[in-house]
Amino acid sequence: MQKIAYFSAEFGLDESLPIYSGGLGILAGDHVKAAADLNIPLTGVGILYGKGYFQQRIDDSGWQHHLYPDINLAASVYPVELVRDGYGQPLLIEIPLEGRKVFAKSYAVQVGSVTLYLLNTDVESNSEADRRLTDTLYPGAQDVRISQEILLGIGGTRLLTALGIKPEVWHMNEGHCAFLTLERIRMLSAQGIPFETALEVVKASTVFTTHTPVPAGHDVFSIGMMDRYFGDYYWQLGVDRDRVLSLGCIDGAFNMTRLAVSTSSRVNGVSKLHGEVTKELFHRWMPHIAIPDIPVDSVTNGIHTGTWLGHGLKELFDCHLPSDWYLQAADPDVWTAVRDIPDHELWEEHKRAKSKMLRTFGLSLPATDELPLIIGFARRFATYKRALLIFSDPERLSRILSAANRPVVLVFAGKAHPSDGPGQDLIRKIVELSHDDRFKGHVHIVENYAMDKAKLLVQGVDVWLNTPLKPMEASGTSGQKAALNGVLNCSVLDGWWVEGYNGHNGWAIESAVDTDSELQAKEDTEELYRLLEEEIIPLFYNRVEGNVPEGWVNLMKESICSLAPVYNTNRMVTDYWNKMYVPTSARGKRFAADHFEVASRVAAYKQFIRSNWSRVKISKVDVHNNNSFRAVIQLGAVWHQDVRVEAVGSDGHRGIWKVVLEPVQQLDKGLYVYEGASSDIPVHDIWQANPNVRVTPVSPDFANDHEMEMATWG
Repeated sequence: MQKIAYFSAEFGLDESLPIYSGGLGILAGDHVKAAADLNIPLTGVGILYGKGYFQQRIDDSGWQHHLYPDINLAASVYPVELVRDGYGQPLLIEIPLEGRKVFAKSYAVQVGSVTLYLLNTDVESNSEADRRLTDTLYPGAQDVRISQEILLGIGGTRLLTALGIKPEVWHMNEGHCAFLTLERIRMLSAQGIPFETALEVVKASTVFTTHTPVPAGHDVFSIGMMDRYFGDYYWQLGVDRDRVLSLGCIDGAFNMTRLAVSTSSRVNGVSKLHGEVTKELFHRWMPHIAIPDIPVDSVTNGIHTGTWLGHGLKELFDCHLPSDWYLQAADPDVWTAVRDIPDHELWEEHKRAKSKMLRTFGLSLPATDELPLIIGFARRFATYKRALLIFSDPERLSRILSAANRPVVLVFAGKAHPSDGPGQDLIRKIVELSHDDRFKGHVHIVENYAMDKAKLLVQGVDVWLNTPLKPMEASGTSGQKAALNGVLNCSVLDGWWVEGYNGHNGWAIESAVDTDSELQAKEDTEELYRLLEEEIIPLFYNRVEGNVPEGWVNLMKESICSLAPVYNTNRMVTDYWNKMYVPTSARGKRFAADHFEVASRVAAYKQFIRSNWSRVKISKVDVHNNNSFRAVIQLGAVWHQDVRVEAVGSDGHRGIWKVVLEPVQQLDKGLYVYEGASSDIPVHDIWQANPNVRVTPVSPDFANDHEMEMATWG
């Protein structure tokens, strides 16, 4: 395989190159590092933000201030070089913006064997306003946001073309970069390839990872804004404006996630639960497809072991684990040796990491002989993450934190987007609580949360707390970083923790998803307090000879052994390779071969199906108690071998069962009788399953059974 092009709006490689805001960027940076570790031929494409994401300062009143110093490229721990052309001049890429030409230079960041290219518009030939387009990450102004996404998608594609890089697989990490698919179609159109054929070529070689489980998290632009920025671009794709807009148009606006889904052959969420939540989210776009059948896969996120493992713990692992343990990090057998590490050695190393964190942050703690139990809560301050949940009953929490001889300390960290007023209010409230006499010395907030401080926290606290409103956490990799370092998770069963929790490697706040968020918060708070009072605090302070909490250390070992081999980027990127990259590469080659023969055939077939599908009707359905089905179906001009007919019903557990029906009689031209039966339907009363019959267009050339997002129901 040649190269995989991995596009992302942010990359968190290191705090010295602050072009990331949070989990999405950190994940992208870890993805790049793992690809380098595994010698996967990947090329990254992003934006070099001249001022990066904002630097956070929190004043004594809790107000968050936003500072934007220029990034010092010379300070990056990764080599950063300006990309030059064959004449030694900066290689400039031309991007169309509102009918004008904007130029971008690019920088190459070398991460082992992987090169990450970063575009930047601070070019002398641009206007002053255009030079500032790439100053900051996730700007609030829609005009700047769409300009950055055009730069990333269209400009990034043109950059790879200028460099002679011809990816076999194009991976879109979130929808910010989805305009790359339009540019690829435009390039094919310029070669005389019809739009529908070009769309199939692009779709066949593209994969899309979505990270956001809530509708508000997806970029949406008005149709008027699309017309302003793409008015001179639509026609270059070889089709009319309405067809281009149809790829992303939802509810009268242009949705970047919808564009990404429409132009990808494989779509995945970032945990198993997130994959299911995404299916429900996408169901409003595909109302004729049953939710379990919506074509969304999942690849659960992981973290880069070398980046997030504390230095002292790494040395301990080097002494006790097999010599090549780092190269075999995804092998569970490699980690079993952690159980043989003497308890006092593991505990002393954790205490050193804890002391380093406290010294660096300068936190004042309650006066005790031993370091207290420290609980960390660090993430973006979005309201659904419920940072204040633990304060729901202040009096009870005060008693928990300040119990005699068993003190507990809470350490918070995180930023709220400059446009997120409610998120900033959360920070202000925590600062106020830290000054409250009931919590003084027991509640702290660390400002300017970034990768350097994240490392100290995930290595130095005792418990990693995560209390999102389920199911709104897509994955939540910070808990994975903590687990690698022997820090125990206490989390709502959301995101990755649903898969990771085994009943013996941390604690689960077993939240039931409730439409009443206040009731859910009340239940979650009660369970959190119970866990603290009855399990977490007693276990931490139950000491044996040498002042080692034996039960706690055993839990640390179980956490590392059960989680470290699974939730790492070696496993994650290997999953992407096997599930996404290899099949997509093969599919892309097949669709492009022989002058796009397969792509042309699929495009023509889809156009035929769309033109004739309105005449597909199910005129009669008979369901019998012996689980047999009979349906009379009018297919019209559609060939009976181009459809799948199924009886479908509920299994009573949010899933469905399906029974394939076969044509047994042709009553008239295009009119068929279908029948089928099954003894494996998982319901006692067939009528409770609300059975129905559906007809779906199929083709051996489709990436999945529901690629056309069409079905006719009885």
